[in-house]
Amino acid sequence: MNALSWISRSVQRWMPPTKPQEGLDISSIPSRLAPNPKPTDVKPEAERSTKERLLATIRRKDEALSPRMLRRTLDELRGIIDPDISEVEGGRRAESLSKVYSRASVARRRDVWLLMSEQFMADPVKVRAAQAKFAAKVGTPDEAAAEVEYRRSTVSPRRRLLQRFSVIPEGIRFLVDMRADMQPFVRQDKRLQALDIEMEYLFSTWFDVGFLELQRMSWDSPASLVEKLIKYEAVHDIRSWADVKNRLDSDRRCYGFFHPRLPGEPLIFVEVALIDHMAHSITPLLDELADASDLGKATTAIFYSISNTQPGLRGVSFGDSLIKRVADTLSKEFPKLKTFATLSPIPGFRAWLGKNAQLILDGMPEKQLAELGRAVGFEPPTAVHVLDVLDKGAEIATDSPLKHWLMHAAARYLGQELNQGRPVDSVAKFHLGNGARIERLNWMGDPSPKGLKQSYGIMVNYLYDLKKIDKHRHMLALGQIPVSSEVERLLF
Repeated sequence: MNALSWISRSVQRWMPPTKPQEGLDISSIPSRLAPNPKPTDVKPEAERSTKERLLATIRRKDEALSPRMLRRTLDELRGIIDPDISEVEGGRRAESLSKVYSRASVARRRDVWLLMSEQFMADPVKVRAAQAKFAAKVGTPDEAAAEVEYRRSTVSPRRRLLQRFSVIPEGIRFLVDMRADMQPFVRQDKRLQALDIEMEYLFSTWFDVGFLELQRMSWDSPASLVEKLIKYEAVHDIRSWADVKNRLDSDRRCYGFFHPRLPGEPLIFVEVALIDHMAHSITPLLDELADASDLGKATTAIFYSISNTQPGLRGVSFGDSLIKRVADTLSKEFPKLKTFATLSPIPGFRAWLGKNAQLILDGMPEKQLAELGRAVGFEPPTAVHVLDVLDKGAEIATDSPLKHWLMHAAARYLGQELNQGRPVDSVAKFHLGNGARIERLNWMGDPSPKGLKQSYGIMVNYLYDLKKIDKHRHMLALGQIPVSSEVERLLF
């Protein structure tokens, strides 16, 4: 039986129903263009496991595939890794199945994920036997061989299934898009975690930085690539073609990591401004009318935007390698560059402050607390009074006690708050985890509505001292966040 006849015998089971069904119908658009699904598209309450559904005869109304169709789908997934077929035939079956999947509704795709997650686990009997053998061989000459046997026993058929999909022409793209579709559901349905973690493990291998190519994106790049820069920019929205042209001007650089199996698709990219000082505000960097800086005087590279483009590669780290590779590339092109720093948002600050303002107020010296009270019009001030003034968007003078209190709170948030040994702010977690130091907080660094909503306009410079990256990482591992003396002075 060839691949076409193998798949066509039951292809209609994944096709969109003629009557409305539970789940989002995206039959007319390919997987990569499908809108991000939401967990609310299907009802998770009182769901049966795939094991229960495979043994049943009647479909519940909230189940996308009937038990009969679920069994057929399982048979065809197993057929892809059938040991009696060749690699070529397995690839053909995987490709045919991927085409059917791309036309299926989200609810039906989810049934496929559940099958792949629950029905392709490692054999528990073999795992237990190999584990017992390994334990018995510890301390003997056969220990290493027993360990290899144990490791092999834990490799699931699911991994082989994913590998079969990966070898088809659009296989990597298919799998990355599949995992992106899954993400909203993984958080709510633990049954999908096995598949999600398996994919993350394989992607970490397939997308190792050793296989990635660093490319510069410029105004002369293909229009399709420039359009992706506009589409994926996640930090400072690109407003127009003039805006993107400004970001690719002579005094700017934009670099991305690319994978050979995803041509023309940046996995992550960073935007850099080459100037003669450490930037304190994003406004001049995004000013479309500003003259280009003199590259001959550039001493500082400011990384002002880093964007991941593939939700399906969540958990696969590129950022630290990207920054180091870009810093090395720029150093060779511009020998005068001595400082590599970011101008970064503080996305979690405002929400954190809403929960911790009173705690900060309770720890303030009496004199400073009284000054703050007079500034907000209530003594002694409480979190309600201070946050109410801030929420009303009142203009804050640069010498106001309220400004000093906010800067102190931001320094505390970035420089002292840890969750399980890691910084609580997502951007801080990224840069500090990569060996940077908190160098400076910048008042009204981003006065845009987004900047005010995230952090009352405050931005931060993270400094990448290439000679101290390992030292800073070690400090963070010990629970100490690296900060400059200037940031230390903001703490009471």
